[in-house]
Amino acid sequence: MTVADTASLLLRLTVGLTLAAHGWNHLFGSGGLSGTARWFASIGLRPPRLHALVSGAGELCCGLALAAGLFTALAAAFVVGTMAVAAVTAHRANGFFVFKDGYEYVLVLAVVAAVISLIGPGRASLDALIGISSSMSGVAGLLTAVLAGGLGGAVLLATSWRPNQEPK
Repeated sequence: MTVADTASLLLRLTVGLTLAAHGWNHLFGSGGLSGTARWFASIGLRPPRLHALVSGAGELCCGLALAAGLFTALAAAFVVGTMAVAAVTAHRANGFFVFKDGYEYVLVLAVVAAVISLIGPGRASLDALIGISSSMSGVAGLLTAVLAGGLGGAVLLATSWRPNQEPK
């Protein structure tokens, strides 16, 4: 395994398993799916239960796929889109820094996911095992992650985000 293969593996495992754990928490954490749905409603995502379920299941499945290097560019696209939605709906108004609940953390996850799709999943991946790692890495992988993720996030925001209005 090359240094690049090792770097990709470490990045995939870190981001993928982090995202999977986050999805698990959305679904089965202390508040469960109902608690996640209440929080999604509070930030203006409609219908909140559907978004909580899709977000939790998507983060869990795509996180595991990213960690395993399975359909890596598509899994990265899910990360990019989800983090873009999180940045806009929950963190943008708080500024950059994570200690103020800003978008710093979600930005880093999105960029690292895009970089993983650029450098490719590496030899220690299911994509390499089934022979698709080279076709969905490099510029094609990066464009897949950024454009599909960005478009997916934009469509979700346009169709489902109704920010709560402050009383006048």
